[in-house]
Formats: sequence, C-alpha cells, structure tokens
Amino acid sequence: MLTAMTAAIYFSPDGYQTDGAKLMGRHAAGAGFLRAFAATETAAMVTGLVQNPGMSDAFNKQMRAVGYQGKVRVVAMGNHARLADPGTLYHPDPGLSRFAWQRESVGAGTYSLCGVTHTTASHLAMDAITQLLMAPLREWDALICTSRAVLDSVQTLLEAQADYLRWRFGSVRFPLPQLPVIPLGVHCGDFEFTSDQRLTARIHLGVAEADVVVLFLGRLAFHAKAHPQAMYLALERVAAKFPERCLHLVQCGWFANAGMERDFREGAEKLCATVTHHFLDGREAAARTLAWAAADIYVSLADNIQETFGLSPLEAMAAGLPVVVSDWDGYRDTVRDGIDGFRVPTLMPGAGAGEDLARRYETEVDRYDMYCFHVCELVAVDVAATTECLARLVADPALRRRMGDAGRRRVREVFDWRLILGRYRELWAELAQCRLASPELGIPFGRADFPGVGLSPLLQERERPAAASLARVGADRQRRPDRMDPFVLFGGYTSRHLEDRDSLDLVADNADAAVTSLAMRRALGFNVHAHHVYPSEEDCRSVLDWVAAMPGISVGDLIAGFPLARQHAIRRGLAWMIKMDVLKFPRQPSRHEGKAHVSMVLT
Repeated sequence: MLTAMTAAIYFSPDGYQTDGAKLMGRHAAGAGFLRAFAATETAAMVTGLVQNPGMSDAFNKQMRAVGYQGKVRVVAMGNHARLADPGTLYHPDPGLSRFAWQRESVGAGTYSLCGVTHTTASHLAMDAITQLLMAPLREWDALICTSRAVLDSVQTLLEAQADYLRWRFGSVRFPLPQLPVIPLGVHCGDFEFTSDQRLTARIHLGVAEADVVVLFLGRLAFHAKAHPQAMYLALERVAAKFPERCLHLVQCGWFANAGMERDFREGAEKLCATVTHHFLDGREAAARTLAWAAADIYVSLADNIQETFGLSPLEAMAAGLPVVVSDWDGYRDTVRDGIDGFRVPTLMPGAGAGEDLARRYETEVDRYDMYCFHVCELVAVDVAATTECLARLVADPALRRRMGDAGRRRVREVFDWRLILGRYRELWAELAQCRLASPELGIPFGRADFPGVGLSPLLQERERPAAASLARVGADRQRRPDRMDPFVLFGGYTSRHLEDRDSLDLVADNADAAVTSLAMRRALGFNVHAHHVYPSEEDCRSVLDWVAAMPGISVGDLIAGFPLARQHAIRRGLAWMIKMDVLKFPRQPSRHEGKAHVSMVLT
C-alpha cells in the first residue's frame, strides 16, 4: 500500500510571499499553502527545487519562517533525478510544460508533476494551459483547478486548441494531466477575535454599539477585482431604509495608484454619501485585524474574469461573518446561498459579444488591465438583490449570528488549510500509484514508443476533416483558438447570460431620470475609461425611451427595432446599462445553470 504523500516544492519567492509591492490572491494562496505544508509534513525531509543554488538560503529561511523544523534539502535545476524521492514536484501555477520537458531527461515515470490554477485570463496563463496539449505530460500529472468555474474555462480552452491542432495536423490523440477540483484554504485560527478585540476595533473606528459595519477586504481595483458601484448603490439604498442606524463601510485593501484611489473615493461620495466610509491599508496586518474584528457583515461583489476563486469570503466565514457575495467564479462553490450568507445573481452578454475585446488584447491595442476592465464593464451584479440581502442582515442581528455561525462551521469542516492539504496529499498519492503502475516508469522520451493504452480519455481522437472541407474550416477561423471571446471562455463564471427572451424595465420612474442617472455614472472615474464598450448616447436614449414606452419588452424585440449594423452594439450595451443599474436585472430563470460541469470527453 502506498503511503508516501509528500511533494518537492518548486520555490520562487514570488509564489509564496505576501510582502511584495503588488500583493495578489495567488501570493496569499501560496503563503497559506506553504504554511499548511510545513505544519502537516511528516516526511523526514522537505525538498525544494530552485532555479539556481543562490536561492537555497531563501528556501530554507522561508520554510523556517512558516514553522518547519525538520531537515531541508535543496535541489538545483538540472538535478531532476533527485526528485524521484519524494516523487511529486509541486509548482504554484499552471506552467507545467517546461517541467515536463525537463523531466524527460530522466524518464517521465521518475516523478509526477502537480500545478494549480490562479488567474487564467492573461495570455501568459492561456499559453501555459494550451501548451499542456503539446508537452510530454502524463496521466500521473495533475493541474489542480480551484473551482468548477475555472475547470470549465480550462476545459473550454483545451477543447478549442485541440480542435485547431486536429484541423492543422490531422487525427491526433491528446493525453492530458488530471484536472481535479480542489479549492484553496484558510487558516481558521487566524480569524478568531475576542469580544474585547471587537470592542477595541469599533472604538478605534468610531463605531457605536448599534451601528452596523460592512466590510470589503482585498485589492481595491475596479478593473481587476470587484467594481464597487453595485456595492455603493446598494448600501446607499439600505441606509435610506434604516435612517435610525449608522452604516459604516470599511474598504480594507490597497490601490494600484493614486488615480484609482481618487476614483474609489469619488464614487463613494457621489453614490454612497449617507454611509460613513473608512479606507484601511490592507497590506498592514494590524489594519486587517482591525477590519475583521470590527465588521458585522462581509460583502464582495466580484465581477472580473481575473478572479478565479476568491479567498476573502472564506476568511470572512472563518471570522464568523455573514457574507453577501456575487454568484461568480469560485464564490459559487464556497458560499451556500441562504445559509452562510447570500449569493446575488450576475449576468454577462452571450457568445459573440466579446470577439472584438479578445482581438484588441491579442493585437496589443489593449493591455491586460484594459481587457479585464472592458469585460468587467459588461458583467452586471443584481443591485436590487444586493440591497435586499444587505437590508435583511442589517435589520436582523440574529440572522447575522446564525449565518455567521454556519459559515464558521463550514470553513472549519471543509476549507481549513489542513483539510485542503489532506486532499492535496491524497492526490499526490494517487498520482504516484498511477505512475508506479505504468510500463513507462523510468523510460526517457524517445527510447520507447508512447503507450496509448490506459491513458486518460480526455481529448480523444477525432477524425480529420475531408480535404475538400479544410479550406472552409480554415476560413472560419478568425483568430487563435486560445484567444477566444471572453464571454465564451469564462461563460461558466456567471449566473446567466443575457437572452433574447429576457424582459427589460427601467429602474427609474421615467426615461429622463434614467438618462440623467446613466450620464452621471458613465462619467465616474471608475467607468469613464471603458468607452469602447459603451453604446452611443443616442442609442442609449433610444433604448431607454423604448423601454419606458413598452415596459417588459423583450431583449429580442427591442434589438430587432434597430438597424442591423447597430444591433451588436445595442445587445452588448444592454448588459452595460443593467450594470449601470438604469435597466433592471432580468428575472428570467437561467438556462446556463450547470455549465461548469460540462464533460471533457470529445466525441
């Protein structure tokens, strides 16, 4: 019976440290993983693979810093045979291809490879994933997907690239690494606060006993994390419902630059003036502790394809806070709607609405940040539902306690890093069993025929198109398959897509009021720069007049009333106007539910 369940760690400081100038979710996840690994490691020695011998001291110091007290062995790049024991190499991102090629010098069966997804929206990440098809990876390797949503996007990307390679080179079989879904974890003990800590934190912020504190913690980046507009609008409406209560919004995070901070503060002032605002530097541990201890409710309305999992709702649940989150990417796996808090619906346009956005990013008209921003501006979060959920929690302290307690139990029972590391170790053991049972054990590439029997059924062989159809197939390909429409590639992130059958209604009482609201929100600093995706002012006025005259008109009927050349812009513009909360979020049930479970087998 196989008992070895450890792994060597590919060490680059950027993957595991949280004290850098640009703190990202992957840094926090890497630091949490390494700390849990050190706490649960039972092997006689921990092995680190480093790019050069000069990094040996850094790896040793990092392991000591996270509490590891055993022996540390450092393997320099090029000495891959020494990875046979422990038998698995863990890499903190999806870039497994180069490691697979390096492994061939000592034989593919010498050890397994294990990576993990974080951001998958950048070209660098897309390339790393599609290269898995051409690299000598095996079924005893794995790329961990942190959520069902990111698994769906990885599968979509691989299928598109595989179809292209079949068209280009003929009938081809693509054995792939395993793609298990294992979430990220949290260290629950870090989020336990006493009543004295809570009282001290609230006094520090000037919060009275009857006041309610709503917290957002994370990067303050409207273009690449969570656009604050829906949160500001909802909190302002909640404050109007409870004039006798003082609502505080704590935004604990960090800005990329002074301009972004100015935009956040401007939006808070113009959209959420009744609420008391606190901005804390989330890079400071003391500020994070203050924020967690003072809060009553946690809110995170992520709406960005740069996000894949989202650690902060789990941290909030560990702190015993009820959460209000968007029904988006990994949040859909972690927060149980109505139990731990609420998940509010999200919406994006359907396929075809982002073809030009992908092309602009591919041709470097837009940089990555602008690509994410353009897509984000077309992802709507249901403001009315957010308002309702927050109002229920503000009004009912008992509900807050009940949901907070349920969330704390869930995190302790499912998402504590010790439990997640247990799932990693189970996976590593399964990979080792698969590897040791293979006839390819220890055989370097090129010295034996690749055995096709028993390999993963993923991306199975498909017949090559007839020669006469190749020209047509080629003509249909407008761009690289790994640079596809984001509303296809990330379609599994959202609650639903905007459909022709959806009905449209104004949020305001009349078209003039809607036009005024739209103009003000369009001019806000955190919206103004995405002008490429906005419909013209003339078209916006026409849409709002039409919806005012015909409440409940369907998307399909409204679009049909415009000239064909303008229909694409109008269709996409409707999603933007829903995000701007001048058109109501459609209530039509989604037919998209369950897309994240799509099968990977191609027939």
